Amino acid sequence: EEAMKKEGQEFMWNEHLGYILTCPSNLGTGLRAGVHLKIPLLSKLSFFKDIIEALSLQTRGTGGVDTASTGGVYDVSNSDRLGFSEVQLVQKVVDGVELLINIEKRLEGNGPIYDLLPSSVQESCKALMSYPDLSKHNNHMAKCCNPDLYLKLSPLKTPNGFTLDRAIQTGVDNPGHPFIMTVGMVAGDEESYSVFADIFDPVIESRHNGYKKTDKHYTDLNPKGLSGGENLDPKYVLSSRVRTGRSIRGFGLPPFCSRAERKGVENVVTKALDNMTGDLKGKYYPLSNMTEEEQQQLIDDHFLFDKPVSPLLLASRMARDWPEARGIYHNNDKNFLVWVNEEDHTRVISMQKGGNMREVFTRFCNGLKEVEEAMKKEGQEFMWNEHLGYILTCPSNLGTGLRAG
Repeated sequence: EEAMKKEGQEFMWNEHLGYILTCPSNLGTGLRAGVHLKIPLLSKLSFFKDIIEALSLQTRGTGGVDTASTGGVYDVSNSDRLGFSEVQLVQKVVDGVELLINIEKRLEGNGPIYDLLPSSVQESCKALMSYPDLSKHNNHMAKCCNPDLYLKLSPLKTPNGFTLDRAIQTGVDNPGHPFIMTVGMVAGDEESYSVFADIFDPVIESRHNGYKKTDKHYTDLNPKGLSGGENLDPKYVLSSRVRTGRSIRGFGLPPFCSRAERKGVENVVTKALDNMTGDLKGKYYPLSNMTEEEQQQLIDDHFLFDKPVSPLLLASRMARDWPEARGIYHNNDKNFLVWVNEEDHTRVISMQKGGNMREVFTRFCNGLKEVEEAMKKEGQEFMWNEHLGYILTCPSNLGTGLRAG
């Protein structure tokens, strides 16, 4: 510059833009100070980019712009050019690189890094510290969840207060079997499927053979559409059954409902069942208030359901306050049952000896129709939408919730 000035020349510069260069990105100092830095462990962290940005640095591959890192080696340099002096920018690189090296060293020793992180990164890192180790899990949730998704969804709550951690707890506590892929998560209320859609949608797609978030569910409860099924050979078919679940809109689901909500569900359902007519008419037996004779008869009929002992259900908090507000309804012919507040608000079952599946399914459809009509008269309805069909606790039962066998 001094030599140029002697010849009457000078660099382009003004006090607003500093040194004038072709590209606006280089205005100010035009300075880029950098190092080739090997940080393989640090660069694998989901919030690595957040750390780099917080330090006013940038990274690229050692081959230059638009090249990828190889072996965890990055070209690390200052991201700012304008508004800072040359000394300030080089100092940012020196301080930032020293911090990155210290974090890498901590990671090499499996030590904590939280205290080293820039303050702007610490908040997101707090949530990430709660991210579960899913490396040995075999369930749909574990296959679909990742640290970035967890960071995005973990701060969220449904209007009722249900969280992502509660949704996935059963999948965290129960890794699954190497040959049996469990779901690994549950809903705590109807809104869970929308608030946490970013994790529920891929789980549903994985569990339901590619069912996408844009797909619509088709409901058909007209038994006249069934072809055959009147006489499956009773020599081979000993009994037939069709069952499903239904949830009552406005109440929390069993993993998250309050005692009051559970009682509310029982009240809504039993009022509807009191209106059953014809061959569907029967009696409701509350688990907490039945005689020994009634209990023994339900056991003999194989109708009674017990307190959950499955680790999957216990981790989902479905056994709370047992047996309060749980019960069983069956018609006089003992071939139509409704379980209340077990795994779902209701479990509706039609069954009988022999192979007349058409008759079983017809009774099933008629029973659901009568219950729903009675509920609607009281201003209540089942949880349903055109995408997921009938909403139930476990994503595996969405749609129809139906199991015929």
